[in-house]
Amino acid sequence: MSSTDLDKEFQEAVDRVNEYTEPFPADFLLRLYAYYKKATNNYSKPGSKKPIINAFKTNALFQIKDITPDEAKTAYIELVNNYFLYRK
Repeated sequence: MSSTDLDKEFQEAVDRVNEYTEPFPADFLLRLYAYYKKATNNYSKPGSKKPIINAFKTNALFQIKDITPDEAKTAYIELVNNYFLYRK
């Protein structure tokens, strides 16, 4: 898959998540968060007012520290596609 195709598919997956109105499971959200941050090279600190949430987010990022941004995009896309596959 070309970089342009991957970026387009990634953005479609992000849009799909943002348009969904039902709540997502917490573990799913943490994985989305980590993959999104890695895919977009966003290394800012988690911004929750609750320290426990920041700790979970930091841990999620730590778990994927060795993957590339393109691998994170691919993982994000697969995670979203698998989630919605079983929600129809």
